[in-house]
Amino acid sequence: MRHCIETVAQGDLYIRRIGSLPNDCVQVPATNGRHILAHSETGHHHVMLAKRVTVHRSPTDDGKLLRLFFEVTGDEPVALEHLRPFDTHEPIMFRPGFYEARRQREYTPDGSRTVAD
Repeated sequence: MRHCIETVAQGDLYIRRIGSLPNDCVQVPATNGRHILAHSETGHHHVMLAKRVTVHRSPTDDGKLLRLFFEVTGDEPVALEHLRPFDTHEPIMFRPGFYEARRQREYTPDGSRTVAD
């Protein structure tokens, strides 16, 4: 299990610690007690338990590039988990604080594209 210090990646997500939430972000409701930070095409999402995490999105996010913000509260770290029983990404622990999550991009001879996980 890894701990996020300043920046970290899990699958197609790139996450960095930030000082505070942007003023214009909008809170995103949890689904079944979890926040899905990245949807997987196969249903193996990247999730965090909603008990001590609030997730927000940028009002300019069209859903294609993904730009989310989240806050971890309390005294203990919270895990970002990949819901796949095989070839899964190692959970990453996030200490209390504010974070920005973006979908990673990769560059090809034809231009840039979203990383697939």
